Amino acid sequence: MIKTDILIIGAGPTGLFAVFEAGLLKLRCHLIDALPQPGGQCSEIYPKKPIYDIPGFPEVLAGELVDNLMEQIKPFQPGFTLGERADTLERLEDGTFVVTTNKGTKHHAPVVAIAGGLGSFEPRKPQLENLKQFEDNGVAYIIRDPEIYRNKKVLIAGGGDSALDWSIFLANVADKVTLVHRRNEFRGALDSVEKVQELKNLGKINLITPAEVVALEGEKTLKAVLVRKNNNPKEDIRVEVDNFIPLFGLSPKLGPLADWGLEIEKNAIKVDNTLDYQTNITGVYAIGDVNTYPGKLKLILCGFHEATLMCQSAYQRIHPDKKYVMKYTTVGGVTGFDGSKKEAPKAVVKAID
Repeated sequence: MIKTDILIIGAGPTGLFAVFEAGLLKLRCHLIDALPQPGGQCSEIYPKKPIYDIPGFPEVLAGELVDNLMEQIKPFQPGFTLGERADTLERLEDGTFVVTTNKGTKHHAPVVAIAGGLGSFEPRKPQLENLKQFEDNGVAYIIRDPEIYRNKKVLIAGGGDSALDWSIFLANVADKVTLVHRRNEFRGALDSVEKVQELKNLGKINLITPAEVVALEGEKTLKAVLVRKNNNPKEDIRVEVDNFIPLFGLSPKLGPLADWGLEIEKNAIKVDNTLDYQTNITGVYAIGDVNTYPGKLKLILCGFHEATLMCQSAYQRIHPDKKYVMKYTTVGGVTGFDGSKKEAPKAVVKAID
């Protein structure tokens, strides 16, 4: 069983920043996320989209923001359970909690902070008759290990950043990469679109637009897909593939969290107040886009604020006999659990003769 001070459900920007604020209080954190990497939507859906409302950054790419947050929390050595969904919450007699994932991994903590953004993400699946038959037998919705596709024939469907970025990456891994999008225009970053066009001209990516996959072929494993151009059955193209990866984005849902006894309002978790963002279950907090309260704004910078106040409350819950005196990082610096120390250089006092 994994034990920690604060168990954070959701490894998006709000959850990651909570690790930093907890670290300043000498509290350790462990994060659970259903996605295979930290960053939430910023990593999975729009890593190359610019964000303009992060204080101190006139403009920062979503993926770069996640990289910076990961670097910021590195001294506090957080633990991660990735690719697993938090399924059940059990309150023990001593008031602490055990959270178990869909894969059976158990986590024990006195404080649980739900920072799941808009909830757990489920892939948006194309409406294909025998799709389920080939799931894990040629069809995947998230690329966890690119090496699986080495020297394989891969077809990716989608028009966003994920589809473009993975097509570019797999062009140097797979034997053949085909990218199918229902429009001629893509929604992704301009440099990615230009790179795909360049790889198409070099013969490294087979680009089919406007088109969509309309059928899958095979018995136990996927063997081919049928691609329909211009919505015209007369222009159907049969493409032999080993793998079909539809990247149509992720649909946010509260999922199992909705069954934890939390007070839910419009698919969000209601918090009792804005003093610490605690839910109706004492010791369980909700921060970031997953929560709701009067005046709520779904902004990353608001999530950072909520994470900060949550950590202060969590400290008092974990150490009820201690009084925490806040020290500014500009004065006390930042001391990591790994022994690292960041502090402002001290002024040199020199006597005058």
